Amino acid sequence: MQRLLLVVEDDFLIRSDVEASLREEGFDLLLAVNGAEAISYLDEDVGRFQALVTDIDLGKGPNGWEVAHRARELSPGLPVIYATGGSQHGWAANGVPESILLAKPVLAAQLLAAIAEKLTEAEMRRAMAKPDQGGT
Repeated sequence: MQRLLLVVEDDFLIRSDVEASLREEGFDLLLAVNGAEAISYLDEDVGRFQALVTDIDLGKGPNGWEVAHRARELSPGLPVIYATGGSQHGWAANGVPESILLAKPVLAAQLLAAIAEKLTEAEMRRAMAKPDQGGT
């Protein structure tokens, strides 16, 4: 099974650290450096992504809140993990439901645990939505 994540981070050093950690764990990544690029990738084919990992403050253009909302418009069950250095206060008002917010600096283990939790939840939802294949 392909494990493609969309990672949105405008800071080169943080993006590089996240990329190294996630690739080491076997994830395939598409990296976006800003919200507009991320939304473009989502609009192209949101179905290829297993999860979205996004910073919140992304400079000019759409922020991480907006990226996640667009992702959920296109794919309502897409797992979303936010990482932020200072926008935690906005999560209740702006975050998408059933998302996780991690405060920066984020340890690789924290990020991996959040991704694993959200992917497991998504897999359980898919399994429960499938019609029973057993015979009666």
